Amino acid sequence: MKKPAQLRDHLLASVAHLQRNPDSLLIYIASGTLHTRLLTNLNFDYNYQLQIIVTDFAEHPNAIIVPLLAWLKHHQIDLKEQDIKFEADIIRKDLIDLQITLPLNECVIVNQDDQGRYSAEHLPEPIPEYNQPDPDPFQELFHDESNLTNG
Repeated sequence: MKKPAQLRDHLLASVAHLQRNPDSLLIYIASGTLHTRLLTNLNFDYNYQLQIIVTDFAEHPNAIIVPLLAWLKHHQIDLKEQDIKFEADIIRKDLIDLQITLPLNECVIVNQDDQGRYSAEHLPEPIPEYNQPDPDPFQELFHDESNLTNG
C-alpha cells in the first residue's frame, strides 16, 4: 500500500506543527479488505480505513484539514460527502489530539511474464480534467488572522 506513506510525506511537508514534531503524526490502517475475482487474473483492490492521529496539536484543525483535502483531491477523488470522519480529544482549551478516519483504496494490476514471474503495479488515481496538478506543500495558510504555517 502506497497511499499512507504518500499522505504522511505530504502532511509532514505541509503542516508546520508536524515539521517541528513529526512524532506527533500517527498513521495506521484500522481495517481493510481485498477485492478480487480470481477468475481470469490476480488483479485486486486494497480497500481500507486509514486513521490519522495528530497528538498535542496546539493550532487550529484547519492546518491539518486543508492540506489533507488538497491531497485527497488528487489521490482519492471518489470520496463521498460524509466519508471523512474526525474526533478531537480536547486536552486543554489550546491543545487537542485530533483523529481523522477516511476510506482509501488502491488498485493493483498483477502481470505474469513469459518466465512465470509475477509483478504487481499500483495504478495511479484517475485524474479528471478539472483537477489541478499535485499539491505543493502549503507555504501559507491563515485562519482568522493567525498564520498556521511557517510561511
